[in-house]
Amino acid sequence: MAIEWSEDLATGINEIDSQHKEIFKRINGLLDACNQRRGKEEAGSVIRFLDDYVVTHFSGEERYMTMHNYPNYTSHKEQHTVFIKNLSALKGQLEKEGTGVHIVVATNHMVVDWLKNHIRRVDKVLGTFLKTKL
Repeated sequence: MAIEWSEDLATGINEIDSQHKEIFKRINGLLDACNQRRGKEEAGSVIRFLDDYVVTHFSGEERYMTMHNYPNYTSHKEQHTVFIKNLSALKGQLEKEGTGVHIVVATNHMVVDWLKNHIRRVDKVLGTFLKTKL
């Protein structure tokens, strides 16, 4: 099941929204590779990209938060840490079990659902705050 971008996920901060769209695109690549059983290597390369990219993305958000004294910085950063942990667990599961439907289910549970909820509940609040500062 692909993760679809919709305008209700937009934060109103172009840099953040563009990065979210790229994350969705890459997660869809992972889901596609797993659904088609195209191999642990291909799915693994997507996971490795996500590993690096989310760190860059989260660092950017956190830089905005510290630069503008965002009051919810600590809880927001903790959620980023949870995502990175979940992604690492998914990577370990992929390395151990290979690709297949089980990885798609795990990806949807650990990554897709978390990401959508995080954007809707946490990043949109950050976007509203940042629009008053930028």
